[in-house]
Formats: sequence, structure tokens, C-alpha cells
Amino acid sequence: MSLNDVLLQFEQVAYRYPDGSTGLDGCSLGIRAGSRNALLGANGAGKTTLFQHANGLLQPQGGVVRYAGTPVDYSRAGLRRLRTDIGLVFQNPDRQLFSASVREDVSFGPLNLGLDTDTVRQRVDAALDAVGLGHAADKAVHNLSFGQKKRVCIAGVLAMEPKLLILDEPMAGLDNAMREELLSVLNGLHAKGITLLLATHDIDF
Repeated sequence: MSLNDVLLQFEQVAYRYPDGSTGLDGCSLGIRAGSRNALLGANGAGKTTLFQHANGLLQPQGGVVRYAGTPVDYSRAGLRRLRTDIGLVFQNPDRQLFSASVREDVSFGPLNLGLDTDTVRQRVDAALDAVGLGHAADKAVHNLSFGQKKRVCIAGVLAMEPKLLILDEPMAGLDNAMREELLSVLNGLHAKGITLLLATHDIDF
């Protein structure tokens, strides 16, 4: 893998939580642009910790995280740029959804970028169509199924037009039909050129 191909790179990253437990210890990996990746590991293995370093929610205590070949800039402006390019979808959708309606929730990120109303509307419509929820734009978030909430979270990240989409245990809590729907969504996003990185402890998936 040449450095030119690597979108996200961890070099000997270490992180220890305030209680003394190890989150990461000498973690190195590279995520190639346009690739599709699964991070396997049992609960507590450090998958979520790694993801939180990937978009700057956590800062390494040792080693370095690079995006597009450059060390992550942890200033406010630097993190805003990073989180525009790297979208993180949490395992529990209720951690990520906070607006009354689907459209409001998906609009939040693009509006914070200072985009005009028409651009935001176009992005939101495209993102909801990509996850198969164009018909649900005006629905109340609390009336959605668990699987639909997960897809709204993905739409909210897609509306930022990220280059890398990170999903923490995206299949957790979904039945088989919902898993098939979500897998179809992810395949479609990858086909459009979005790099995917997801965590799972389900080896069959």
C-alpha cells in the first residue's frame, strides 16, 4: 500500500483511559481510499476507542493519526474539516439523534457548515434517498423503528458528503431483514466511492 493510497493512518497510537485501562496500545493500520473494511474484535477490544481517534473525539497519548498523509490538526477548525470528511455513526442511534423530525436531524450538520438553504435541502434529500428513507423526511424521529433510526444516523453523516464513513457495530440490534436492508445501503454507498470502515464481532457478517 503506497502512502498516496492511504486515506486514514494510525502509527503506533496509544491511549489509556483515566481509570488506567488501556484503550489502544501501539495500534498501527492504514485505510486505503475507496476500500471496504471490517474491524473485528470482542466487546472491549478497543474498536470504539479507535473510531473515536479516527475523527478526533479522542487525541492519542502516543503515536500519530494521519488523514490524507497529514497529522490530524486538533484545533477547532482542523477538527471541523476532519469531521466533514470522516463521518462516524455510533452503535446506539439514540446517542446521535436529537431533532424532532427526520429532515431536521439530517439537516443539522450541513447547516452548521454554513451552507445555503437550497444546498442543504438537496443534500438532505440525496442522503435520505441513499438510505431508502426519502418517504420519511417529515416523520417524527421517535416514531421510527430501531433500524430506521440507524439509517437516519447514516443519512445525517452522508449529508456532510464524507469521504470515509465509519460505523460502530451497525448490525447490532437489527433483525435479519433490517440487516439485509442496511447491507444493501452500504453496498450502494461503497459503489459511489465512499470508503467504509465498520466494527463488528459477527464474523459471519
